[in-house]
Amino acid sequence: MSDASAGSAKVAGVVLAAGEGRRFGGPKAPYVHEDERLVDRSVRLLREAGCDPVFVILGAWEGSVDDALVIVNHGWEEGMGSSLRIALKWVNATTEADHALITLVDLPGLTTQAIARVAQAPGDFAVATFDGERGHPVRIPRARFRDLIDSVSGDEGARSFLTGRDDVEFIELGDVADGRDMDEAPSAR
Repeated sequence: MSDASAGSAKVAGVVLAAGEGRRFGGPKAPYVHEDERLVDRSVRLLREAGCDPVFVILGAWEGSVDDALVIVNHGWEEGMGSSLRIALKWVNATTEADHALITLVDLPGLTTQAIARVAQAPGDFAVATFDGERGHPVRIPRARFRDLIDSVSGDEGARSFLTGRDDVEFIELGDVADGRDMDEAPSAR
């Protein structure tokens, strides 16, 4: 797929992977699931769906990630909101992307097809749903980065900002992906 969204819009991918994974037993980014680190899998799927460039926001764990621009969030303990703010600032300052497509590192059931469906959705904002439940990825238009940066805090991402808006497309992905996150490590860790 040559474009990550309908027409000629450019979509930058963002993987939020800064957390400490308290319930998981450690940071999730370097965790190997099915012979691939979760962070590498996330980057690969975003790339396969046409996102370029791809940013990875790290924090509790720091390391190299191939085929991505790694940004370390030194304030990762503030929560997901701080990582989202940093990501949007970097996408805005260093790319010509029309949108940022945000996903979480701990979604082993996410697929390239699901990401592409959100990236190519009509309108400006697009939010993944799985059997009607909101999830990730979420696509944010560049024109609204500043509004979102100014509104997010703590451990909440864009959910409150997007709630009640009439310009959000909800994209059902339950037929091509699973939106469950890995909150607890498999016992055979």
